[in-house]
Parts: sequence; structure tokens; C-alpha cells
Amino acid sequence: MVPMSHYLIVSALLFSIGVAGVILSRNLIIMFMSIELMLNAANLTLIAFSRFLNLMDGHVFVFLILAVAAAEATVGLAMIITIFRNRESIDSDHFSLMKW
Repeated sequence: MVPMSHYLIVSALLFSIGVAGVILSRNLIIMFMSIELMLNAANLTLIAFSRFLNLMDGHVFVFLILAVAAAEATVGLAMIITIFRNRESIDSDHFSLMKW
């Protein structure tokens, strides 16, 4: 059996990679994927705690987070496509949504 600390270390690494991707990247798609990576790191933590505490609560929260992530993916990609069609760039430095 794998100890819980291994799951938490992997989750922390995934979350750190996601934070670095959001902070360092200027591409909206990379930022979007980094946010998804952070959500999956949180899911891994919830499943690890749920499994080691023999509770089903973590699994329920993971399904809720997955549903929210799917809705976020749909709306976020639609917004990115709209921005690309209007501005012909998805680089976050080249545009401001307040100026049209």
C-alpha cells in the first residue's frame, strides 16, 4: 500500500506546476490548462484523504469539482475562441478587455 504522504507530495508538485504555469505564462490556453492542473491536484488530495479515512465524502466532492471543471472548460474555451477571433492573438500581454 502506498503511504498517503506520496499522494500529497505528488499533489503538491502538480499544484505548484499549475501555479507556475499561471504566473509565468502569457498564453491563455497554457494558463487555462494550468488552472485545470491545479483542480486535478486538489482532486488527488481529496481522494487520498477519502481513501485513507475510509469515507466517501471526498469522492462526492471530486465529482462536484469535475462537473464545475467541465463547465469551466466549456465557457473558458468559448471565451478564448471569441477573444482570438476578435484580436487574432491569445497572448495576455497584447490585449485588455476594457479597451475595444
